[in-house]
Amino acid sequence: MRILRSIPELSELRGPLFLAIGVFDGVHLGHQAVISTSARHASEVGGTAVVVTFDPHPVKVLRPSHAPHLLTATQHKIALIRDLGVGHLLVLHFDRAFAATSPKDFVRQLVENSKPLREICVGHEWSFGKGRAGNLALLKELGRIHEFNVIGVEAVKVNGEVVSSTAIRKAIEEGNLVKATQMLGREYTILGTVVRGEQLGRQLGFPTANVSAHSEQFPPNGVYVAEARLGGALYRGVANLGFRPTVSAGKSERLLELHLFDLDREIYGEEMEVRFLRYLRPEQKFANVEALRGQIAKDVQQARESFSILP
Repeated sequence: MRILRSIPELSELRGPLFLAIGVFDGVHLGHQAVISTSARHASEVGGTAVVVTFDPHPVKVLRPSHAPHLLTATQHKIALIRDLGVGHLLVLHFDRAFAATSPKDFVRQLVENSKPLREICVGHEWSFGKGRAGNLALLKELGRIHEFNVIGVEAVKVNGEVVSSTAIRKAIEEGNLVKATQMLGREYTILGTVVRGEQLGRQLGFPTANVSAHSEQFPPNGVYVAEARLGGALYRGVANLGFRPTVSAGKSERLLELHLFDLDREIYGEEMEVRFLRYLRPEQKFANVEALRGQIAKDVQQARESFSILP
């Protein structure tokens, strides 16, 4: 997949261009419908499909105090879009200067740098431009002026509920990973970087990888059966998410730690994608470190047994 970083780079692509535009946080079923519609229309006439998205999430720039945790940080989103078979992705840097661009100017830039622009595909409620003044109706009006087609893809529903990043985020926060998986069209995962910790797990006999997530939404605290993907290899193990009350009393930072079976190499600095398979128990404070060690051993055994019965 070729990744572009500026609108003028569109001029390097063979036209006609078909653009699927959106924030695409989570790359859920609704987003996939927009992307696949654009790709199909491009394929029908031998055009070039381009997914257009933004980094960082616009809310983080416009209303940082109200910015939600992400379902997918940018590098995670890029990987998921690549997995859809997308050939071209335009990632536009979103800052206050970009936010001040009027809807008409934004579309004009797309038109002037496409050879030619044949279609823009968005979600039916998409808004864009300064003050979010642009909507599907305005986009269709601009399409008539500049002679490109506009497709507003209707919402996708699962069990009668509209699929949205907000609904998925709430489901994950509540621990309803089944619902999140249904709406995502894939299992929910968190992408993060392995960082150095306090080496406590190693001292307890269960070395752990400490994962610094890229502002992504965590499920509830507790211990989980988990899988982790590292550089194409899949490892099974047990994950602890929370504040480690037995050894880190008073600390307010939530930590994600994984004890991975059959991993015997250093992985600091590597990207890790974590999949939560099964909730084992809530986080709890133990009387001492020995009691904690004993419980971890039980968690590991239960996790190993879970893998023997998981489909």
